[in-house]
Amino acid sequence: MAPIIIPLALYLVGLFLLTYYSSRYLNRAALKGTFIEEYFIGGRSLGGFVLAMTLVATYTSASSFVGGPGMAYAQGLGWVLLSITQLPTAYITLAVLGKKFAIISRKINALTLIDILRHRYKSDFVVIIGSLSIICFFVAIMTAQYIGGARLFQAVTGYSYTVGLAIFAIAILFYVTIGGFRAVALSDSLQGAIMLIGTVVILIITILRGGGVENLMRGMYAVNPDLLTPFGVDGFISQGWIMGFWVLVGIGVIGLPQVSIRAMSYKNSASMHRAMIIGTFTVGFLMLGMHLVGTFGRVLLPGIENPDLVMPRMTIEVLPPWAAGIFFAGPLAAIMSTVDSLLIMASATVVKDLYSNYINPRTNNQQLQFYSLGITAILGVAAFLFALNPPDFLVWLNLFAFGGLQATFFWPTILGLYWKRANAYGAVASMISGTVSFIIFDTLSMRPLGSHHIVATLLIALAAFIIVSLSTPPPDHKIIHKFWGI
Repeated sequence: MAPIIIPLALYLVGLFLLTYYSSRYLNRAALKGTFIEEYFIGGRSLGGFVLAMTLVATYTSASSFVGGPGMAYAQGLGWVLLSITQLPTAYITLAVLGKKFAIISRKINALTLIDILRHRYKSDFVVIIGSLSIICFFVAIMTAQYIGGARLFQAVTGYSYTVGLAIFAIAILFYVTIGGFRAVALSDSLQGAIMLIGTVVILIITILRGGGVENLMRGMYAVNPDLLTPFGVDGFISQGWIMGFWVLVGIGVIGLPQVSIRAMSYKNSASMHRAMIIGTFTVGFLMLGMHLVGTFGRVLLPGIENPDLVMPRMTIEVLPPWAAGIFFAGPLAAIMSTVDSLLIMASATVVKDLYSNYINPRTNNQQLQFYSLGITAILGVAAFLFALNPPDFLVWLNLFAFGGLQATFFWPTILGLYWKRANAYGAVASMISGTVSFIIFDTLSMRPLGSHHIVATLLIALAAFIIVSLSTPPPDHKIIHKFWGI
C-alpha cells in the first residue's frame, strides 16, 4: 500500500505548496482592490507553458483516464480513432478565440465568457440563460469527475468509494478557495506533467506485459476481429458517429466556457503561440496513450463487464506498486484539474454575472471576495452529494454535459466575435433552440443524420441564430465599434 500512497501524498503536498504560493497573490490583489481579476483569471498573466497545461488539464478529465479507455476496451481501435479527434482542441481554441478574446476582454474588463456575451448582445436573457446552463452542466461534469476519481481510489487503495470521494472534494475545495485561478493554473502545470508521466509508465508496462504491440494485436483479433476495425464491435461506430465526434470533442470545444476563458488569461501573443504547440502535442499523446492502454486491456484482462473499472483493474493487476502509485496520480491530476476550473468559473458566474449584475450591483470588493469563496465551496459540496449515488457509465454523463454547453454557447460565442449582424434576438433563439433540441435528442436517444446528436443540434441552433438575427434589427453601432473598432 505504501508505494501507492507515497506518490499520491507527494502530489497533494505539491498542490498545497502551490496553493500557498498563489494565496500571496490573492492577498496582495485584495489589498489593491483587484481580487476578482486575480481570483478568476490570474491577472491575465499566464505564460505559454502554463497556458498550454491549464488548457489541456481543464479539458482532459476522468473521462479521458477512466471512461474513454473503458470504451476503448469495449470497442477496440475504433474508439482510439475517435479519441484522436481531440488532437487539435488546444490549437483550434486559441486560433479561433485567442487574440480576439484577449483584446476584447481587456477592452471591456471581462472576466468570464458571460461578461463578453453581455457586452456583445446587451441582453439580460443571454446572461441568465447562459449562467443557468453553466451552473447545471458544470455540476454534471464535476459529478462525473468525482465519480471517476472515487472509483479509481477505491480500486487502487481498497478504501471505500465514499472515502475516496471525500478526499477529492476536500483537497479540491482547499486549493481552489485558497489559491484561486493562479493556483488552478499552476497546479494544472504540475498535473499536466504528472498525466504525461503516468501515461508513459502505464503504456510501456502494458505493452511489455502483453509481449509487444504485435502480440497484443493478435490477441485482440483472437478475441474479436471487430476490435481492429475503425467501426468497433458490430459496427457500433458508424461514419456519421465519427463525424459527430469531430464536432463534439474537436471543433465544438470552442463552445465550452471552461476552455474559452483560458483564451483571455495569457500574457502576450508569444505565450499564446507557444501554448498552441505544446497543448496540441500533449493532448494527442495523452489521448492516444490512454486509449491504447484501454484497448490492450481486452487481451490482458478479459471479461470486465463495467468499462469504468478497466483502468482501475489495469492499474492494480498490470502495474507494480510503485508504478501504480505514479499512474494513480495521473487520473487524480486530470480529475482535480477539471473540477478546479469548473468551480472557479461556476463561482464567477453566480457572483460576477448574476449576483453583482442583477441582485446587488453595489457589491464592494470585500463582499465579492466573501461570496466567491462561499459559492465555490457550496458548488463543490453539491457535486460531492450528487456523486454519492453514481450512474454506471461515466463517459456518457461527461459527454452529455459537454454537448449541452456547446449547444448553448457555440454559436453565440463564434458569431458574436466574427459576424457583425449577430444580435441578441438571434443569440437567445440559438441558445434556447440548441439546448432544448440537444436535451430532447439525448433523452430519446435519437441520432439524426446517423451521427452524434450534437451535429443536428448545432445545425438547428445555427439556423435559428441566422434567421432570427436577419429578421430583427441589427445591433447598436456602439457595440460594433467596441468589438471591431469601426
